[in-house]
Amino acid sequence: MKVLVPSSVSLDLPGHDVVVFDPAEPIPVEHRDAEALVEWVLPADRLAEAARDLPRLRLVQTLSAGPDAIAGAGFGADVALASGRSLHDATVAEHALAMLLALVRDLPRLAAAQAEGRWDDAYRTDQADPETGGWFTLDGAHVAIWGFGGIAQRLAPMLEALGARVTGVARSTGERGGYPVVSHDLLPELLPRVDVLVSILPATAATDGVVDAGILAALPDHALFVNVGRGAVVDEPALRAALEQRSIRAAAIDVTRVEPLPAGDPLWTTPNLLITPHVAGGRPRGAAALVLENLAAIAADEPVRNRVER
Repeated sequence: MKVLVPSSVSLDLPGHDVVVFDPAEPIPVEHRDAEALVEWVLPADRLAEAARDLPRLRLVQTLSAGPDAIAGAGFGADVALASGRSLHDATVAEHALAMLLALVRDLPRLAAAQAEGRWDDAYRTDQADPETGGWFTLDGAHVAIWGFGGIAQRLAPMLEALGARVTGVARSTGERGGYPVVSHDLLPELLPRVDVLVSILPATAATDGVVDAGILAALPDHALFVNVGRGAVVDEPALRAALEQRSIRAAAIDVTRVEPLPAGDPLWTTPNLLITPHVAGGRPRGAAALVLENLAAIAADEPVRNRVER
């Protein structure tokens, strides 16, 4: 099977005709008979071109955990779409934990003191204060993870090992991976009892701006917010206001609505906000095995793994 693979990723796909292409250039005419396309950080115009100009296409496999890029590209119903769910579970979970620990231990404050060549003695006082001491540890913290899929279920045991109590938030109430999960409509009663809210939500019409002023206001003023899902789920002006007014303690985001985040955007100077440039994933693990599995499924007219519903 002829498979188009962007030069932004290296995949070993034995038994297939792999054509590596430059995602910055139009797909070569002689390779527009490809039956499969691997998507990895492709620009929107390249995806639109593929949807329009690849008549034999049978599979589009994104290596991203979220399928929003390929789901909205206009591929026909006869083209199977598959997400990269599971390929980033470990790295995104690690990054979420790193960001959260940086906030809990207030490492940005200590880094600023280091840059000034200043020994921050007041930090010792703050973490020893009975009123604020509990803010400096995850031991005993209640962490809610909104979007309780594979990444969340990788992150939850890490948090639990540090003494945190984890509650998932998903479409329905129940239990996943041994952790209690509540439905979205129970958020109003859950959030006032949460110390940390982690978002791993995908970008969909239903989640656009869902982390809004109301959600942030429902959190205690010592609460932390971390987003390693998609930037579109956060009402960014509301997040800025919550941090500026100190209605939450601090936040960390790996994703923004517009990426790269433009120079001069007010998020850059928002107090108590840690920003990383969409690097929580970026290293799909096991990608070749997933692509090979789904190529075999297509050849056998069987359902693909991680199928994206439309």
